[in-house]
Amino acid sequence: MMISGFPLELMDGDAAHVPVIWISAVLDQLIQKLGDQRVFVLSVLGLQSSGKSTMLNAMFGLQFAVSAGRCTRGAFMQLVRSSDEIKTQMNFDYILVVDTEGLRALELAGRSTRHHDNEFATFVIGLGNLTLINIFGENTAEMQDILQIVVQAFMRMKKVRLNPSCVFVHQNVSDVAAREKTMEARRQLLEKLDEMTKLAAKEEGCDAECFSDVIKFDVQNDVKYFAHLWEGNPPMAPPNPNYCENIQELKKYIMSHASKSHRMLLKDFKIHIKDLWEGLLNEQFVFSFRNSLEISVYRKLETEYSKWSWSLQNAMLKIENKLHNKIQNEAIHEVEETYLQRELKNTSKEVEKSMSEFFEKDTYADILIQWKTSFETKIKELKKKIVRQTEKKMNEILHQDLKKKHDQITHHENTLYEKSKELALKLKDKAKDEETLKKEFDLFWKINIKIISDTPAIRDIDIMNIKEILSDKKDEYYSIFQKYCHGATSAAILGEIICEKLKEPIEQSVYKNTARDLTDEIRSNCESLNGSRSNLEQHILKTLAEEEDFDKYMDYIETPRDHFKSFIRDEVSHYITDQFSVSVLPKMEENIKLLQQKIMKAAHESTERVQVKRGDAGLWLKSFTQQLSDELIFSEKDLSGVKHDDVDDVNLLEDVIRKELPVIMSDIRSRFNTETFPVKLDFKFRPDELLIDHLCQCCWVQCPFCKAICTNTIKNHDGDHSVAIHRNNGLNGWFYRKTTNLSINICTSSVASDGNFYPSHSDDKVPWREYRRAGGVYADWSITPDLSELPYWKWFVCRFQKDLEKVD
Repeated sequence: MMISGFPLELMDGDAAHVPVIWISAVLDQLIQKLGDQRVFVLSVLGLQSSGKSTMLNAMFGLQFAVSAGRCTRGAFMQLVRSSDEIKTQMNFDYILVVDTEGLRALELAGRSTRHHDNEFATFVIGLGNLTLINIFGENTAEMQDILQIVVQAFMRMKKVRLNPSCVFVHQNVSDVAAREKTMEARRQLLEKLDEMTKLAAKEEGCDAECFSDVIKFDVQNDVKYFAHLWEGNPPMAPPNPNYCENIQELKKYIMSHASKSHRMLLKDFKIHIKDLWEGLLNEQFVFSFRNSLEISVYRKLETEYSKWSWSLQNAMLKIENKLHNKIQNEAIHEVEETYLQRELKNTSKEVEKSMSEFFEKDTYADILIQWKTSFETKIKELKKKIVRQTEKKMNEILHQDLKKKHDQITHHENTLYEKSKELALKLKDKAKDEETLKKEFDLFWKINIKIISDTPAIRDIDIMNIKEILSDKKDEYYSIFQKYCHGATSAAILGEIICEKLKEPIEQSVYKNTARDLTDEIRSNCESLNGSRSNLEQHILKTLAEEEDFDKYMDYIETPRDHFKSFIRDEVSHYITDQFSVSVLPKMEENIKLLQQKIMKAAHESTERVQVKRGDAGLWLKSFTQQLSDELIFSEKDLSGVKHDDVDDVNLLEDVIRKELPVIMSDIRSRFNTETFPVKLDFKFRPDELLIDHLCQCCWVQCPFCKAICTNTIKNHDGDHSVAIHRNNGLNGWFYRKTTNLSINICTSSVASDGNFYPSHSDDKVPWREYRRAGGVYADWSITPDLSELPYWKWFVCRFQKDLEKVD
C-alpha cells in the first residue's frame, strides 16, 4: 500500500503509541520489494487546524485528510517517489513525508496536554531531516505556544547529537510582499525564539542563550511567509495563486536543502524510529536516548581505524626488519627519528588519503564528521608513538650484549676455518684415507673447542652456549676441511664457505618475512582478529559460551587483558596449524625463492663490478654483502677471518655459489613444518605478538559496578569511559544490602531505576540515576540507561549459579 501511495499510520493518535514491531515489519517488507532505498524525511509540526496537511497535499500531490478540527490523529508517513533527474541531482530515491496531528488539540485538554505535545514534538522533529514548523495567523499567544514546544524539542535533539533542520512557515499573512512588514515579523520571531530558548534551557538544564545556540538557523532564509489559501471567503472563493507560488518556492527550498543533507537508508530509518520511541518511553529522554545508527557508524569507524593503524604498524615492521639487518651488518651506527619519518611518509600519505575519502564519501559522512578531528589526532599520535618506539628499540639493539655474542661467535668460526685450512694443507699429501682424516679432524676439533670454551670473554656471555652453537656446525667444517685436503681451489672453498655462512641468515629472513606476511593475512581472514577490540571481545564471548568453562569465564572477568592475549595466541596457533599447507608453506617457499634470486643477482652484479674495476675478491665480497644488507644479517665481518688473498677467479666463485646455494635452500626447506615454525620465529616478529601489540594497546579500565571493559581504542584517552554492553553487578562482588545474595542487576537498567546503591568506599547511599555523585572511579564512567534485556549474561548467571555461589 505504501508503494501505491497510501499513507501508513506511524503513531496511533488515540493511544499516543508507536507500534514499533508493526512499523518495522512493514518497512522490512518495503525494503524487500524496493531495496534499501535512500530517503529524505520531511515532517511537519504545527497547531491544530493550521493547514499542515493542506500544505503537504498541495506541495506533493498527496491526499492526507483535511477538514476543520482534529482531522489528523497521531502521525502518518507517505512515500513520494523521486524522478530520475532528482535521484541523480539530490542523491535520494524517495521523500518520506510525515504528516502530524495538531499541537494544543482541544480534544486532549485536561490530559497532560503540555507533556503530550512536548513528547510528540520531540518524536516528530527527531524523525525528520527537515521539519516544517507551521504557524497560522498572527496571534502572538498561539505563536508562543508552538515556539516553546518546538524550541524544547530542538534542545533535546542537540543534547543527543541529532541535527535536524527546520523551516518556519507563517501562513495566512495578509501582505506577503510588504518587505518592511516581513522584516519586522522576522525580527519579532527571532526575539520570541530567543526568549523561548532561555525558558527551555532552564527546564532542560542547558546554558543556551539564543536559538542559534541550539540549531543552525538563518532568520532570513529559514522563515517563509504564505498568503491565505483562498482568495476571498470560502466556500465560493477560488484558490489564491500567491499561495501556489509560495508552495512552489518552499518546495524548491526543500529540494535545495535535501541535496546538502544526510539521506537515511530505509533500514536506518526503521532503527531510528525504534530508538526515538524507546527514548521517549523513558522519563528522561536525553539521558536514555540510544542512537543505534550513531553507535553502528562509530563501530564502523573503529574498524576502519584498526585498518589504518595496522597499515602504519605493518609498514614500520618492514622498516624495522631492514634496520635490524643493517645494525647486525654494522651498516649503520645510529637510527634517527627523521629517517623513520621519511621511510613512513608514503604509508602515512596513503592512510591520510584513505581517511579523507572515508570521512567525505561514506554514506554516513554527516554523522562521521563529528569524530573526524579526534581520529585524525589519534592517527597522528599513533604515528609519533611508533616512530619513537622504533627509534628507541633500534638504538637499544645497537648497544646491547646480543651483538657482542654474535661478534664472538663469528670470530671463533673464522678462526676454526683458518686453523682447519692449515691442518688440511699439512695433511694434504700425507693422509690419503678418510678414516685418518676424520681422526685428525676430531682431535683438532676437540682441542680448539676446549680452548674457545675456556676463553674468559666467552665465559662472561651467558645468553647462549657458544660451544653448542659451534658444535652444531662441526659437519660443515669437516666438509670444507675435506675439500681442502682433496685439493679444491680457494675460490671453490670460499664459495662453499659463503653458502654455509648464508644458511642461518636466510633461514632467519624467511621466517621473519613469512611471519609479517602471515600476520597481515590473519588480520584479513580471521574473523575474530580482523576488526576492532570490540569485535574480538564478541568472538571471545561466543567461544566462552560454546566451551561453558566457568574458570575461563572468571579469567576473562578478573584478568581480561591476559585472557585476550591468550585467546589471540590460540587463534593464531589454530590458523597456522589449519592453514600451514595452503598458506604458510607457500609463503615460506615464495620468500626463499625471492631470496635465492636476490642472492644470485648480487653475486652476478658483484662479479661484473670486479671485472669493470679490475678488482679482487675483497671488492667482490664488499659489493656482495652490501647488496644483501637490507635482506640478510650478513656482512663482510662474517668473513673477516677467512683469508681470500689467493682467490683470483671471481667467475668460479659465482659458479660455486650458483651450484651450492640450491643445496642450502633445499636443506632449509626440508625443515619447514608446523612443529618447527613457531619455534624458529623470533619472539618480536611472531604473528600472535604483533597482533597482541596491535589489538591490546587500548583502554583496559573496568566498570566499577560490573567490571565490563571500556571500549575506547586509546590508552589514557580523554573523556569518560564507556562500554556498549554491561553485565550483572554481582560478577564484581556486589550484594543486595544486608544480605549475602549476589546482585543480578545490570548497570544500564540500574541507572534508569529509582533505586540507590552504596559505593564501595562509603556507607552513604547514592541514587542510581546520579551515580556520578559517588565520585572517584564512578564519576569517570558514562552509563546510558537502557531497560532492554541482556540474555547472554542472564544465561551465564543461570548456567553457573552454583559456581558463582562458591566464589569468595
